[in-house]
Amino acid sequence: MSDAIQETFVSHLIELRDRLIKALIAFAVVFAILMVWPGAGAIYDFLAQPLTRALPEGTKMIATGVITPFMVPLKVGAMVAFVISLPVILFQAWAFVAPGLYQHEKKFALPLVIASSILFILGMAFCYYFVFGKVFTFINDFSPKSITPAPDIEAYLNFVLTMFVAFGVTFEVPIVVIVLVAFNIVPLEKLKAWRSYVIVGAFVIAAVVTPPDVLSQLLLAIPMCILYEIGLLCARFVAKPQTRAEADADAANEANKPAA
Repeated sequence: MSDAIQETFVSHLIELRDRLIKALIAFAVVFAILMVWPGAGAIYDFLAQPLTRALPEGTKMIATGVITPFMVPLKVGAMVAFVISLPVILFQAWAFVAPGLYQHEKKFALPLVIASSILFILGMAFCYYFVFGKVFTFINDFSPKSITPAPDIEAYLNFVLTMFVAFGVTFEVPIVVIVLVAFNIVPLEKLKAWRSYVIVGAFVIAAVVTPPDVLSQLLLAIPMCILYEIGLLCARFVAKPQTRAEADADAANEANKPAA
């Protein structure tokens, strides 16, 4: 490796370290503020509200571990701090890769970072304010009246994290579609032709990442399909017009395909 290449590599590592440190500082500051106010316990109580409202009156959650009442609220506080500091983290990632991008790519990068942050948070909010209430009420109504539910706080946290990630990523579908079209990775017409496969894939993904009840699967799969259509509509504004040569080449490829 030549000295110039080695110096460039080292400078990139130094910049990456600086960007990571800035992202960690942003996360640590937000986490420290949240621990002071409103506090880890209050944050967990807010997170547990959709479940506690659906449970029979007077029912409380339980903690089976010795340090679980301490560690689980801290994990929730860290999760909230990460979500709040996510725009800063994504901006640092964008600032690191921006020098290597072309001008037309830079034009898309920053709006995509902002839109991705907003959509991920919207996905979590949709899950918290709409999905959780419906799912927990459905499960409570379905469960036998001869039992007294006592959910464990750590199991509830794991469930919430899984659902938040699932819905947050689901709401990124329009961003994925726009990126595929804007950077000429997949033509818009081909994405439109994949609708049927996307619908099947959405229900398969929903069946894997959500609880086994049908309601939660529908509440994930249906928004995924709708968001895919929204992505197709938005992608029309960034799609590059197909040249005559490209259209002729696509037509020739279709004509040369063997008959089924």
